[in-house]
Amino acid sequence: MIALDIPTVQAFLLVAELESFTRAAEVLGTTQAAVSMKLQRLEAALRKRLVERSPRAVRLTADGSAFLAPARALIEAHDRALAPVRPVVQQMSLGISDHAAGPELVPLMERLNAVAPQLALSVSIGYSREILDAYDAGKLDAVIVRQEGSRRGGEKLTVDEFGWFALPRFAWRRGEMLRLAVLAPPCGVRAIALRALDKAGIAWSEAFVGGGVTAVAAAALAGLALAPLARRIAPPGLVDMGPALGLPRLGSSKVMLHSRVSDPARRAALRTMAATFRSTVG
Repeated sequence: MIALDIPTVQAFLLVAELESFTRAAEVLGTTQAAVSMKLQRLEAALRKRLVERSPRAVRLTADGSAFLAPARALIEAHDRALAPVRPVVQQMSLGISDHAAGPELVPLMERLNAVAPQLALSVSIGYSREILDAYDAGKLDAVIVRQEGSRRGGEKLTVDEFGWFALPRFAWRRGEMLRLAVLAPPCGVRAIALRALDKAGIAWSEAFVGGGVTAVAAAALAGLALAPLARRIAPPGLVDMGPALGLPRLGSSKVMLHSRVSDPARRAALRTMAATFRSTVG
């Protein structure tokens, strides 16, 4: 009879879901080599190869895919057996910059709910500066924001490249007023874009001012204007028209995680969140 080790099965599920030994190790707070050894022991116990390893990717084999459902059922049964009669609901407040809340948000929420169903999450979306001010005032437990000025500390999640996004048919000639779709102040991306245009001597007008990145992207998709956006969050249908129109480069910006969480359960949830964000971006 095969006896399966719970931490080893948990490591397998993380590798399968994040498609990375490195990201799984981040969540578990251990090393890539330790996770790899767990998987090797599991494969030896099952006498099956569960994952295909390559320098660029980790993929499940047919046996690995077949083992997913039993592995999840085992972990769920284990968690139910250890759960108290009345589970303690933990609270965590998270602030996310509107320009950082891209397509990663959905898998991030899904993964958090899977690993920490007892966690009651409160999420605020807003400008990086305002989110950081709320964090500094103790109103938020953790924040995902664009790096602001010379602020130190935090954990880098990714680096966003910015561009001038519009429909492919968007037309503009130098000397004309450049129509922009932007967020209202104090949006840092808006400020960077306007400074770049002023420095290049390009006249601009705010054809659309939105209350969120979704609205700004919608204005660009409707053909109203051109929007300064991170490539990661620009929706399908928009292209970076900067090179074709001869517009100034907007450069890049780090996306950072700042946290004041200290208890083990919520720290583990944040490690999961960071690993999921990186894995989705990658």
